[in-house]
Amino acid sequence: MARDTLTIRRPDDWHVHLRDGEMLAAVAGATARQFARAIVMPNLTPPVTTVAAAIAYRERILAALPESADFTPLMTCYLTDAADADEIARGHREGVFTACKLYPAHATTNSAHGVTDIRNLWPTLDRMQAIGMPLLIHGEVTDRTVDIFDREAVFIDRILTPLVADFPGLKVVLEHITTEQAAHFVRDAGPTIAATITPQHLHLNRNALFDGGLRPHAYCLPVVKRERHRLAVRAAAVSGNPKFFLGTDSAPHGVGRKESDCGCAGIYNAPFALESYLAAFDEDGAIDHFEGFASEHGARFYGLPLNQGTVMLERRPVAVPSRIGAGATELVPFHAGETLGWQMVA
Repeated sequence: MARDTLTIRRPDDWHVHLRDGEMLAAVAGATARQFARAIVMPNLTPPVTTVAAAIAYRERILAALPESADFTPLMTCYLTDAADADEIARGHREGVFTACKLYPAHATTNSAHGVTDIRNLWPTLDRMQAIGMPLLIHGEVTDRTVDIFDREAVFIDRILTPLVADFPGLKVVLEHITTEQAAHFVRDAGPTIAATITPQHLHLNRNALFDGGLRPHAYCLPVVKRERHRLAVRAAAVSGNPKFFLGTDSAPHGVGRKESDCGCAGIYNAPFALESYLAAFDEDGAIDHFEGFASEHGARFYGLPLNQGTVMLERRPVAVPSRIGAGATELVPFHAGETLGWQMVA
């Protein structure tokens, strides 16, 4: 018999883009409404590379929240070729930096300052391994001769496999996985390797990019892949395996920036993230694994306490609006115009 309500421990989002300025003010509340904590991406302009910059950004996030919000932003350091291991270790020791984020240079939005050669990070990674600080990876090569649909798999072969061998004690989160290769790599690796999974990669394959025409609001990086990859990622998410946990990669861009001659990559899924995830778990008969995926696996991997309190979702139709906001912060949410079968009610 299908259940009609689900109460789970308050969940966390282990990968989110909150942006800055006017956009931050427009989107921060949606994440804080659903999640107790979130790992906040540092790819601002300029990127967050110092303790002082992270503290200042954290204060801007807190100032943008509704007064009633009970939400903790967890800050990250953007790694560059010139990363300062001492500054990173100080930030971690002082409770400012929860993790470091590795963007290969030019892999995605605001990644121009990213790492050009992983070997440039060897001293920093050695220090992070020693202090137990997680490394979060956008796992794609940027070699333009590699097909965009193969860049995650090639990254695993060329970069990640040797990295894990060279730093066996380093905690690594392979972010927003999209491929069968990534799901199997994480599943079969040791206990220091984990992955986040987005709602869009549970629901979409690459046909969604061209469904009746070019669909810019289905464009994210890493791009959605073939159906067999979607199924492999979804199987990992609903499996109950603690190596896989929730990370929305919610990445807002105004409608004008998405619907342009060079549209930005990113899907804004924060307003209905839990409803989207739960729809997949429900369809796959895995509701009993949802609390672990949303509320437990990530915290345990990061060595953080589980949240107190609960959220409740109810089986009832919820219509996702076609647009949210106005002007420069008008956004098209994930599932725009669709009706989802669950709704967060408390």
